[in-house]
Amino acid sequence: MKYLTITFLFALLLVSCATAPATSNTLPPDTVVTHLPGSTMPANEPSVNPLAPKPGDDNLTRGNVFIQEHEMLIRESFPPQISLVFRGDLPTPCHELRAVVNPPDDENKIIVEAYSVVDPNMACIQVLEPFENSINLGTFPSGHYTVWINGEMAGEFDT
Repeated sequence: MKYLTITFLFALLLVSCATAPATSNTLPPDTVVTHLPGSTMPANEPSVNPLAPKPGDDNLTRGNVFIQEHEMLIRESFPPQISLVFRGDLPTPCHELRAVVNPPDDENKIIVEAYSVVDPNMACIQVLEPFENSINLGTFPSGHYTVWINGEMAGEFDT
């Protein structure tokens, strides 16, 4: 029993001393970098929207989303970076969330339109699917701005 314990401890020591495989910080050659984390962005240039409409959405049926909560996050950077966080429900688990972020209008209103898309031929259980998402709205020139999501004011900020 003593020999087995010593062998086990020795094996555990060898495994814990092994080095982890090196990770590469390089991107594949076909990757296009539009914004590096931690870098500043030019004024009024939004970052890539992960919820933007996708190719093929024209073949899907557009549906509603039910937004329960929303809040603005203002990062203390120069210039300040603004994000919109929103939570709610999709009509079914088969619906996919989409959001279109419009540039500020003449009154400095930033209008975000959130909706869902679904394949009309897909059979799906009829139950609400909760979601929580964040969209980086970008940075903006000096001014007072309001952010609206689906017709409701989500917040305001000054830059």
